[in-house]
Amino acid sequence: MERMKRKIITIHEDKCNGCGLCVTACHEGAIQMIDGKAKMMSDQYCDGLGDCLPSCPTGAIEMIEREAEAYNEELVMARMAEKKAAEPATCEGFADAMPSIPCGCPGSAAKSIQREEPKMQAAPQKQAVDFQTVPSQLRQWPVELELINPNADYLQGADLLIAADCTAYAYGNFHAEFIKGRVTVIGCPKLDNLAAHTQKLTEIIMANSLKSITVVRMSVPCCGGIVMAAQQAMLNAQKIVPYREVVIGPDGTIVSE
Repeated sequence: MERMKRKIITIHEDKCNGCGLCVTACHEGAIQMIDGKAKMMSDQYCDGLGDCLPSCPTGAIEMIEREAEAYNEELVMARMAEKKAAEPATCEGFADAMPSIPCGCPGSAAKSIQREEPKMQAAPQKQAVDFQTVPSQLRQWPVELELINPNADYLQGADLLIAADCTAYAYGNFHAEFIKGRVTVIGCPKLDNLAAHTQKLTEIIMANSLKSITVVRMSVPCCGGIVMAAQQAMLNAQKIVPYREVVIGPDGTIVSE
């Protein structure tokens, strides 16, 4: 195996908070998350360009010069092809049949949902909660950030809720406390393309006069990426929007806000 002295990254695991942002930033797939820590998979995958460096919020990644195996582009391409083949199928094949619908999927068509405020009773009484009758507070569709049209009418002048996927499952009163009165977009900062999310949020903020932004995330470290995406989007758009951040614990409690 050919070895040479060259620039290559090193990861200080003691500084790694497990956010996973470097995994998304590395186009060669040289970094993976193992047991909650970022790890270099092989010297041959690292091209030494350092695209991952600015993505790390804790400074856990450093560019050094040491003896290492040469970068192997063929190996990287083969690895990325395997990864692509393992990804779930998309709705790309329907694009020709329905070109007017984003991604060709009928379920991704944007639409607003009008909801009437419930009438207050003159003398409300305490009653046992029947969870089957609790109304949804969702006001628009779709909710997946990747499917949101930045120019959708419902975004103009909206209070925007940016929620990590797991928060609605962890927090029992999520609809009443967070979705109500807001336009909701969701995404997973660990599994999704965070760069794409940042770009989409930038477009949303630039195209609309948002009243406020509320970010709800889980307390696990890898969930911090959604906060970084929202804050970076405001910087990119050069707009300061009233901002609130809420952290939910896995047990369903509000850890901080």
